[in-house]
Formats: sequence, C-alpha cells, structure tokens
Amino acid sequence: MSMAVIGLAVGMALGFAGYFGGFGAFLLVAALGVVGFVVGKFIDGDLEPGDFFRTRDRDHRDRRR
Repeated sequence: MSMAVIGLAVGMALGFAGYFGGFGAFLLVAALGVVGFVVGKFIDGDLEPGDFFRTRDRDHRDRRR
C-alpha cells in the first residue's frame, strides 16, 4: 500500500472524527493514530526502545572513541 493511500485513509478518518465527534474526537483519533504508528514501527523493527531513552550528552560518547 502506498504512502499516499495511507495518508488519504488517515485524513479521511480524522475528517470524519472531527465532523461527527468534534474537536475532542479529532484529537483522540490523531493521538491513537500516532500510538499505532509507533507500535507498528516497533513491530517492523524500524525503532528500538533505546531510541527514546538515550542520553542527550553526545560529547560523552564522542570522548570514548
């Protein structure tokens, strides 16, 4: 499935949620979509849990080399 078709489906889902459920439903659908996207990336192996929990101190890593 191409990214354009996925984008179309997501846009339509958000549009329906916004129209029928209001802004709160729009935000809920958008947030759950992001959660689903991240879970899908974990399942596909594109993300690892360490990607979110690494330290910000990059100089410490560079000094060890």
